[in-house]
Amino acid sequence: MTPMDIFWLFFILSMLQPVLQRKMMDAMRQRKIAEIEKKRGSRVILLVHRQETMSLLGFPLMRFINIEDSEEVIRAIQMTDDNVPLDLILHTPGGLVLAATQIARALKKHPAKTTVFVPHYAMSGGTLIAMAADEICMSEHAVLGPIDPQLGNKPAASVLKVLEQKQPKDVEDETLILADVSKKAIAQVKRTAEYLLSGHMDEKKAKELARTMSEGRWTHDYPILPDEAKELGLPVNTDMPQEVLELMTLYPQPTRMTPSVEYVPEKRTGGAPSWRGDQP
Repeated sequence: MTPMDIFWLFFILSMLQPVLQRKMMDAMRQRKIAEIEKKRGSRVILLVHRQETMSLLGFPLMRFINIEDSEEVIRAIQMTDDNVPLDLILHTPGGLVLAATQIARALKKHPAKTTVFVPHYAMSGGTLIAMAADEICMSEHAVLGPIDPQLGNKPAASVLKVLEQKQPKDVEDETLILADVSKKAIAQVKRTAEYLLSGHMDEKKAKELARTMSEGRWTHDYPILPDEAKELGLPVNTDMPQEVLELMTLYPQPTRMTPSVEYVPEKRTGGAPSWRGDQP
């Protein structure tokens, strides 16, 4: 074999390696999903958004809930018999209100028990989806977030604050238009939240919680931990199955040249481990 043959063989293997790794990871995920479904007797659906890297140029690409996601989740729900429970695993920063609403409404209308698992975070539209479930299972340090609408990079509630502090004649037309849209957006999200919460609590409590979550009381990235979520009235528990956490490890972030976090991937059961670097 000539050096040129070796070069081309190495080149071809290098090109195929990511494809083979991806296929292996896909197969591992499918096996783990099937394992959880068998154990819980449910349909398991994942909605996981990681920051991904474009394959050739290496630019980070942020992902969020979009119409394609809603189509796929709704299709999976439609393929599930009415007597089969739904387990939806969420890991998302949020996304389009329309897409999140479609998923949430489909989840709510499923006759059997619905459970949303939040291993790490489900913000904004992710929280809106979680509000439709019969049960929300969160890890101890997982977070939900407010569902107040955002108009581009402007919180709708903050746009309305401008009109409270200024006379309309002193405000530009564009701001007046944004304020009008903001008022409608908050009302729409609040009404959707009330519908999703109905059946899980009485009408008065549902309206109060919907207003709290949508009115802009907090910043949009405010972390709602499990204890606070319970105080707000959401059906939250922290009995996170180990299998769900194991499944999340099969959705890794794209590999960097130097990892941000490192540790020895072994369970520590007590006592200080011996530092092997001190041994000859």
